[in-house]
Amino acid sequence: MELRLLKELVKKGEGEHVEFKLKSSHPEKIVRELVAFANTGGGRLFVGVGDDRTIKGLKDADEDDYALTKAIDKYIFPKLSYKKERVAVSPDRDVLVLTVPRSVDKPHYVTDELGARQAYIRVDDKSIQASREMKEIMRRGRGERDIRFQYGEKEELLMKLLGEKESITVDLFAAFAGIPRKIASNTLVVMVLARVLEVHPHEILDKFTMSMAYQSN
Repeated sequence: MELRLLKELVKKGEGEHVEFKLKSSHPEKIVRELVAFANTGGGRLFVGVGDDRTIKGLKDADEDDYALTKAIDKYIFPKLSYKKERVAVSPDRDVLVLTVPRSVDKPHYVTDELGARQAYIRVDDKSIQASREMKEIMRRGRGERDIRFQYGEKEELLMKLLGEKESITVDLFAAFAGIPRKIASNTLVVMVLARVLEVHPHEILDKFTMSMAYQSN
């Protein structure tokens, strides 16, 4: 990547596909951003750029490069593909650019020292923890096969609820239909995969709405 292009991308600021980190002092936290990009629509991580869009670069890019590579290998499961570039911004400072494509092997997880795993997704300019429903949608949505479902009583209640509410949550649907949360969750996941519903991830509660494609049918 040329310095000119780097400056143009940084000027646009952070967003769904762009994240800035001034330094890599906590590489185990930086990997969350890479996982979120892989689990969503891909993106670029710029290390050596501040949140205020100042391009300061890294004094010892070799050390940061090594720490990040080690953290990616250690904390991300399954392994993800990425491209790493180094852009010189001054005679003694570089910016590291890590480009992560949207993964076909999602969900990817960040593992901690105890082996616990957590998936992350990108929402606007933030990387947030993926809900149970989002992890299931990612896992079961691999490939392009059609997802079919049987339209029964709970699906009828779901359509009735969506006729009254602009958006719903898993808990709201479970309470309205009088069914266990796990069944409500699975029903909503299947309906998203069947493109009847759309999911809108949030760091507190995901919301579900009727898909535009289904409404136009």
